[in-house]
Amino acid sequence: MVVPPAFYPILDPLQAAKRGLDTLEVASVLLDAGVRWVQFRHKGQYTRQDYRLAAAVGRLVQGAGAKYVINDRVDIALMVGADGVHVGQDDLPPGEVRKIVGERLFIGYSTHNEAQLRAGDGEPVDYLALGPLFGTKSKENPDPAVGVAELARLRPLSSKPLVAIGGITRKNAAEASKAGADSVAIISDFLADDWRQSIAEWTELEQ
Repeated sequence: MVVPPAFYPILDPLQAAKRGLDTLEVASVLLDAGVRWVQFRHKGQYTRQDYRLAAAVGRLVQGAGAKYVINDRVDIALMVGADGVHVGQDDLPPGEVRKIVGERLFIGYSTHNEAQLRAGDGEPVDYLALGPLFGTKSKENPDPAVGVAELARLRPLSSKPLVAIGGITRKNAAEASKAGADSVAIISDFLADDWRQSIAEWTELEQ
Protein backbone atom coordinates (compact mmCIF):
# COMPACT_ATOMS: atom_id res chain seq x y z
CA MET A 1 0.00 0.00 0.00
CA VAL A 2 1.22 3.49 -0.88
CA VAL A 3 0.78 5.82 2.10
CA PRO A 4 1.45 9.53 1.62
CA PRO A 5 3.67 11.13 4.28
CA ALA A 6 2.25 13.34 7.00
CA PHE A 7 3.49 16.45 5.16
CA TYR A 8 2.72 16.31 1.45
CA PRO A 9 4.02 19.48 -0.25
CA ILE A 10 2.51 20.49 -3.57
CA LEU A 11 4.95 22.62 -5.53
CA ASP A 12 3.13 25.08 -7.76
CA PRO A 13 5.47 27.31 -9.81
CA LEU A 14 2.78 30.01 -9.97
CA GLN A 15 2.51 30.14 -6.18
CA ALA A 16 6.29 30.30 -5.90
CA ALA A 17 6.53 33.07 -8.52
CA LYS A 18 3.94 35.17 -6.65
CA ARG A 19 6.39 35.25 -3.76
CA GLY A 20 9.40 35.91 -5.99
CA LEU A 21 10.78 32.42 -5.39
CA ASP A 22 12.56 30.07 -7.77
CA THR A 23 10.80 26.71 -8.06
CA LEU A 24 13.99 24.68 -8.20
CA GLU A 25 15.37 26.45 -5.13
CA VAL A 26 12.19 25.71 -3.22
CA ALA A 27 12.37 22.07 -4.29
CA SER A 28 15.97 21.86 -3.09
CA VAL A 29 15.10 23.33 0.31
CA LEU A 30 12.17 20.92 0.69
CA LEU A 31 14.41 17.97 -0.08
CA ASP A 32 17.23 19.18 2.16
CA ALA A 33 14.65 19.40 4.95
CA GLY A 34 13.81 15.74 4.44
CA VAL A 35 10.47 15.66 2.64
CA ARG A 36 9.61 12.25 1.19
CA TRP A 37 7.10 13.23 -1.51
CA VAL A 38 6.77 16.25 -3.78
CA GLN A 39 3.88 16.88 -6.13
CA PHE A 40 4.37 19.18 -9.12
CA ARG A 41 1.21 21.15 -9.86
CA HIS A 42 0.78 23.07 -13.09
CA LYS A 43 -2.70 24.08 -14.18
CA GLY A 44 -3.33 24.69 -17.84
CA GLN A 45 -1.40 23.88 -20.96
CA TYR A 46 2.21 22.78 -20.67
CA THR A 47 4.68 24.85 -22.64
CA ARG A 48 8.15 23.53 -23.38
CA GLN A 49 9.39 25.60 -20.45
CA ASP A 50 6.79 24.08 -18.13
CA TYR A 51 7.75 20.59 -19.21
CA ARG A 52 11.45 21.26 -18.74
CA LEU A 53 10.76 22.62 -15.26
CA ALA A 54 8.68 19.56 -14.35
CA ALA A 55 11.49 17.30 -15.56
CA ALA A 56 14.14 19.30 -13.67
CA VAL A 57 12.16 19.18 -10.43
CA GLY A 58 11.74 15.44 -10.93
CA ARG A 59 15.48 14.92 -11.26
CA LEU A 60 16.04 16.75 -7.98
CA VAL A 61 13.29 14.88 -6.16
CA GLN A 62 14.22 11.41 -7.30
CA GLY A 63 17.92 12.15 -6.92
CA ALA A 64 17.20 12.77 -3.24
CA GLY A 65 15.39 9.45 -2.93
CA ALA A 66 11.92 11.01 -2.61
CA LYS A 67 8.75 10.22 -4.53
CA TYR A 68 7.72 12.50 -7.40
CA VAL A 69 4.06 13.04 -8.27
CA ILE A 70 2.61 14.93 -11.22
CA ASN A 71 -0.77 16.61 -10.85
CA ASP A 72 -3.49 15.99 -13.49
CA ARG A 73 -1.34 14.95 -16.44
CA VAL A 74 -0.74 11.24 -16.95
CA ASP A 75 1.31 11.88 -20.10
CA ILE A 76 3.65 14.28 -18.35
CA ALA A 77 4.02 11.91 -15.40
CA LEU A 78 5.14 9.11 -17.71
CA MET A 79 7.40 11.34 -19.76
CA VAL A 80 9.34 12.68 -16.76
CA GLY A 81 9.54 9.28 -15.07
CA ALA A 82 7.42 10.26 -12.07
CA ASP A 83 6.52 7.78 -9.36
CA GLY A 84 2.87 8.77 -9.21
CA VAL A 85 0.10 10.85 -10.74
CA HIS A 86 -2.70 12.66 -8.94
CA VAL A 87 -5.95 13.22 -10.83
CA GLY A 88 -9.12 15.13 -10.06
CA GLN A 89 -12.79 14.94 -10.87
CA ASP A 90 -12.34 16.65 -14.24
CA ASP A 91 -9.34 14.61 -15.38
CA LEU A 92 -9.16 11.13 -16.89
CA PRO A 93 -11.19 8.67 -14.77
CA PRO A 94 -8.95 6.66 -12.43
CA GLY A 95 -9.85 3.39 -14.15
CA GLU A 96 -8.61 4.75 -17.48
CA VAL A 97 -5.50 6.09 -15.81
CA ARG A 98 -4.77 2.64 -14.40
CA LYS A 99 -5.16 1.10 -17.87
CA ILE A 100 -2.53 3.51 -19.16
CA VAL A 101 0.02 3.33 -16.36
CA GLY A 102 -0.48 -0.22 -15.11
CA GLU A 103 1.56 -0.64 -11.97
CA ARG A 104 4.26 1.78 -13.11
CA LEU A 105 2.73 4.66 -11.17
CA PHE A 106 0.70 4.99 -8.01
CA ILE A 107 -2.48 7.04 -8.36
CA GLY A 108 -4.07 9.63 -6.10
CA TYR A 109 -7.60 10.89 -6.61
CA SER A 110 -9.28 14.10 -5.43
CA THR A 111 -12.75 14.05 -3.88
CA HIS A 112 -14.85 16.86 -2.48
CA ASN A 113 -17.92 15.32 -0.85
CA GLU A 114 -19.50 12.11 0.40
CA ALA A 115 -20.67 10.83 -2.98
CA GLN A 116 -17.25 11.35 -4.56
CA LEU A 117 -15.44 9.77 -1.62
CA ARG A 118 -17.69 6.70 -1.76
CA ALA A 119 -17.12 6.41 -5.50
CA GLY A 120 -13.38 6.96 -5.10
CA ASP A 121 -13.14 4.12 -2.61
CA GLY A 122 -14.10 1.74 -5.40
CA GLU A 123 -11.59 3.10 -7.89
CA PRO A 124 -8.18 1.50 -8.59
CA VAL A 125 -6.29 4.26 -6.77
CA ASP A 126 -3.73 4.13 -4.00
CA TYR A 127 -4.94 7.07 -1.93
CA LEU A 128 -7.76 9.61 -1.85
CA ALA A 129 -7.70 13.32 -1.16
CA LEU A 130 -10.60 15.19 0.41
CA GLY A 131 -11.08 18.93 0.40
CA PRO A 132 -11.00 21.80 0.45
CA LEU A 133 -10.97 21.28 4.21
CA PHE A 134 -10.90 24.94 5.22
CA GLY A 135 -11.45 26.55 1.82
CA THR A 136 -8.69 27.46 -0.60
CA LYS A 137 -7.28 30.40 -2.51
CA SER A 138 -5.25 28.30 -4.95
CA LYS A 139 -8.20 27.48 -7.25
CA GLU A 140 -10.31 29.85 -9.31
CA ASN A 141 -13.59 27.99 -8.70
CA PRO A 142 -13.15 25.91 -5.54
CA ASP A 143 -15.63 23.41 -4.19
CA PRO A 144 -17.40 24.22 -0.89
CA ALA A 145 -15.29 23.75 2.23
CA VAL A 146 -15.68 20.28 3.74
CA GLY A 147 -14.88 21.19 7.34
CA VAL A 148 -13.27 19.13 10.10
CA ALA A 149 -16.51 17.61 11.42
CA GLU A 150 -17.45 16.35 7.95
CA LEU A 151 -13.97 14.93 7.43
CA ALA A 152 -14.35 12.96 10.66
CA ARG A 153 -17.80 11.73 9.59
CA LEU A 154 -16.63 10.66 6.14
CA ARG A 155 -13.33 9.09 7.16
CA PRO A 156 -14.79 5.62 7.92
CA LEU A 157 -16.21 5.38 4.38
CA SER A 158 -12.84 4.35 2.95
CA SER A 159 -9.94 2.26 4.14
CA LYS A 160 -7.63 3.92 1.64
CA PRO A 161 -5.07 6.45 2.92
CA LEU A 162 -6.71 9.87 3.09
CA VAL A 163 -5.05 13.21 2.36
CA ALA A 164 -6.69 16.40 3.59
CA ILE A 165 -6.18 19.47 1.43
CA GLY A 166 -7.33 23.07 1.23
CA GLY A 167 -6.54 26.00 3.49
CA ILE A 168 -4.42 23.92 5.85
CA THR A 169 -1.79 25.81 7.84
CA ARG A 170 0.65 25.02 10.61
CA LYS A 171 -1.99 26.31 13.04
CA ASN A 172 -4.82 24.01 11.97
CA ALA A 173 -3.03 20.93 10.60
CA ALA A 174 -3.48 19.06 13.87
CA GLU A 175 -7.25 19.37 13.49
CA ALA A 176 -7.09 17.51 10.18
CA SER A 177 -5.00 14.74 11.70
CA LYS A 178 -7.31 14.34 14.69
CA ALA A 179 -10.28 14.08 12.31
CA GLY A 180 -8.66 11.10 10.60
CA ALA A 181 -6.45 12.43 7.81
CA ASP A 182 -3.31 10.39 7.26
CA SER A 183 -1.61 13.27 5.49
CA VAL A 184 -2.03 16.98 4.81
CA ALA A 185 -1.31 18.41 1.37
CA ILE A 186 0.03 21.95 1.46
CA ILE A 187 0.27 24.38 -1.44
CA SER A 188 0.69 27.83 0.08
CA ASP A 189 1.54 27.71 3.78
CA PHE A 190 5.04 26.29 3.43
CA LEU A 191 5.87 29.31 1.25
CA ALA A 192 4.50 31.81 3.77
CA ASP A 193 6.42 34.27 5.95
CA ASP A 194 10.02 33.09 6.33
CA TRP A 195 9.55 30.25 3.87
CA ARG A 196 12.68 28.37 4.83
CA GLN A 197 11.59 28.37 8.45
CA SER A 198 8.06 27.42 7.39
CA ILE A 199 9.40 24.37 5.57
CA ALA A 200 11.47 23.40 8.62
CA GLU A 201 8.37 23.60 10.80
CA TRP A 202 6.31 21.53 8.38
CA THR A 203 8.93 18.79 8.15
CA GLU A 204 8.77 18.38 11.92
CA LEU A 205 5.52 16.52 11.23
CA GLU A 206 7.65 13.71 9.86
CA GLN A 207 9.62 13.29 13.06
